[in-house]
Amino acid sequence: MMKKLFFFLLLITNVIAYEKITPIEEFMVNKAKAKLGMKLFFDFQFSANKMVSCRNCHNPMTGWADRKNVSTGVYFKKGVIQSPTVLNSVYNFKQFWNGRATSLKEQIDGPIHNPVEMGINAKEVEKIINKSPYKEMFSKVYFKDKFTYDDFKDAIANFEYFLTTPNSKFDKYLQKKASLTKSEMNGYKLFKSVGCINCHDGQNVGGGKFAKFGTAHKVDNCYGDRFEITHNPKDKCVYKVPTLRNINLTAPYFHDARIYDLKKAIAFEAWNECNTKLSKQQIEDIYNFLLTLQGDFPKLRELMR
Repeated sequence: MMKKLFFFLLLITNVIAYEKITPIEEFMVNKAKAKLGMKLFFDFQFSANKMVSCRNCHNPMTGWADRKNVSTGVYFKKGVIQSPTVLNSVYNFKQFWNGRATSLKEQIDGPIHNPVEMGINAKEVEKIINKSPYKEMFSKVYFKDKFTYDDFKDAIANFEYFLTTPNSKFDKYLQKKASLTKSEMNGYKLFKSVGCINCHDGQNVGGGKFAKFGTAHKVDNCYGDRFEITHNPKDKCVYKVPTLRNINLTAPYFHDARIYDLKKAIAFEAWNECNTKLSKQQIEDIYNFLLTLQGDFPKLRELMR
């Protein structure tokens, strides 16, 4: 009898302890490659007009995202979709809003070759990295004499692996190292009961699945969606779920940048995805919970030593 009671209590404890959101775990990074990748990330040489770098769309001063509705590429050409943050993108199961890339390394092909973004081909990249000063830098990392476009992508991907934000207040709460305020806790409970957590879960509080935009109520402006990749009618208005980590720093929101105010975005999502109209206080509580997802920003100085 006591044995059965023990296993019952153990089961109950595990159910109570289970959380669909998990803390960010340390991602092992090759610091030498990341240091080289950082230089490449910020270098304007890797664009057709020598005026655009990865930073143009992923600005460290704006949450490693872009505050504009669409980013500006070479020759002042405009993109067609909002640039998401690169922070914690290593935890995404796919890259881009429509998930057309399966890894960060593959994702680099998109902006590099896109004539609207950076507009440069692999051979042009290889010419630059096989001349001074890059040739010497690459030789210290890849230990060979000639370097490829794949080496270029590998270095940038390693830098992006470095761009994580651990130690958020909510992570510390999950690790029993911090407490949430009453409003933050109410917000977290609402986040679960309303249904937000059904899409925004895991280490990245999102980024782990595709979901229809406008599940409860139909929305417009469904371009750049999963349908453009699969041509399956079921994938119309389907996008990769974005991360909510550091969400207070990465406005505007959604693929079409339709909302700049986070509280308005909360109300919009609750209604259009979960068929729930939130009160002003409920919006405030969820907002306060989302603020606890801001973590420590990458310490770039570690790569400058």
